[in-house]
Amino acid sequence: MSIFEAGMLVCFGVSWPLAAYKTYKCKCVQGKSIYFSILILVGYLCGITHKILYSRDIVILLYLLNTLFLLIDMALWFKYRNDPAPVSILQEEHSISKDS
Repeated sequence: MSIFEAGMLVCFGVSWPLAAYKTYKCKCVQGKSIYFSILILVGYLCGITHKILYSRDIVILLYLLNTLFLLIDMALWFKYRNDPAPVSILQEEHSISKDS
């Protein structure tokens, strides 16, 4: 097992639940790229394949966990992709002051 590989996966792994939670709360995917997520998914699948074929160890669980959270974030992207972007409070205040 490589401690550095595990460390990299932990660092990446922290971001996916946070990203999915943010997407779920704001119901906005503006600025997110599904193509970037697909590229990351392919990378995780390559890592999982390597672990299965050449280097079976506990780190595969980190790959699987990261893949799960990434898939959740991607599912939220598909769910909210056609929703209009929410108007922020600052934008509302700006438009109110312009109308006055």
